[in-house]
Amino acid sequence: MSEKTKQYIKSILIPVIVGGVVGLLIFKSIDYNSLNKPFLAPPSIVFPIVWSILYILMGVSYGILETRDLIEDKTNIIYYWQLIANAIWPILFFLFKWRLIAFIWIIILAISVLIMIIEFFKKNKIAGALQIPYLLWTIFAIYLNFGIYILNK
Repeated sequence: MSEKTKQYIKSILIPVIVGGVVGLLIFKSIDYNSLNKPFLAPPSIVFPIVWSILYILMGVSYGILETRDLIEDKTNIIYYWQLIANAIWPILFFLFKWRLIAFIWIIILAISVLIMIIEFFKKNKIAGALQIPYLLWTIFAIYLNFGIYILNK
């Protein structure tokens, strides 16, 4: 196995594992199906599919930068910060049921993702572009979070 292949595998596994661990932590606390939801709220089966794709894209983007030696301390800080911020949101929303705090947090996450996209795009256009679905989904999640907060007060 080549060094580049190993770098891509590691880059993909890190966000997938982080997402999986968070999923295991919150699994029994997920109450999405019992909540009043806003218009356009997808069925619950959509979330693990979309997040799996987004975590893979996240890893591929990072892998592109890593295999081209484009990772710097700043890039790592931005990337891992958004990954940590991403992991915290479902804990706030599902485990603690802090819907308003989760709403504020997901706005911070979206800003972090936008900063990551800009940083990645400066280094490699494909790496940056691969994160656009993540930003769009996070913006949609802001709408869902706010709607759920309002409809379930």
